Amino acid sequence: MAKKTANLSADSVAGRPAVRAVEVSKTYSSGAVAVQALKGISLDVPQSRFVGIMGPSGSGKSTLMHCLAGLDTLDSGEVFIGEQEITRLSDKKLTRLRLEHVGFIFQSFNLVPTLSALENITLPLGIAGRKPEREWLDTVIETTGLTQRLHHRPSELSGGQQQRVACARALVGKPKVIFADEPTGNLDSRSGAEVLAFLQQSVRQLGQSVVMVTHDPTAAGYTDDVVFLADGSLVDRITAPTAADVLERMKGFEPAGAGARS
Repeated sequence: MAKKTANLSADSVAGRPAVRAVEVSKTYSSGAVAVQALKGISLDVPQSRFVGIMGPSGSGKSTLMHCLAGLDTLDSGEVFIGEQEITRLSDKKLTRLRLEHVGFIFQSFNLVPTLSALENITLPLGIAGRKPEREWLDTVIETTGLTQRLHHRPSELSGGQQQRVACARALVGKPKVIFADEPTGNLDSRSGAEVLAFLQQSVRQLGQSVVMVTHDPTAAGYTDDVVFLADGSLVDRITAPTAADVLERMKGFEPAGAGARS
């Protein structure tokens, strides 16, 4: 059977993708029942691209992101981050790779409440034994609009500002890719739009690669490409999507009135 790969851009052919999955499969046990969450998915995420992953509840989108990020194991297949194949790495080497080459943004901001915004931003670098590059740190802080908030603790920041701190934290180590799991899920529409615009800007101006799981068509409208999962399989993609495009496509997955949740 021929492999089915979603090549989202010619960039992935010209150079090594930021992330690559090859025939990835994953099965969970639920009591006596085995649930196949991913069914032989192949996917290339080009460098400097903002890619959304969408699908109805139980489609496997969060599982796919966790496998791409090395947060979950596979039954079969391979995942590459840059040129590094990660599925056979030891836990120690995988942890090191995530610290050095991967950024994470989650629905919950995961900030340390006793640390300032600046200390939260640079925390992963400290854990990795690295010092921030001053010029790049200044660029990230300016891009996220946090210059006047660096010495504030999370409790002194709005939800949108806290998520921008999380975005800056993900960017400051110059990762090969940032994985964002419902990054606007806890934000109001205005704050969510600010965070999405920043992620879009980080791709277009800073050359970052971003993979985002979302159930929100409006959020997906900020991406360069959206891939759609259903029942553990990759079933479709849209390039340069609009929120209307995504909403129309999602209508085909579930009965009217049903929500598409992770």
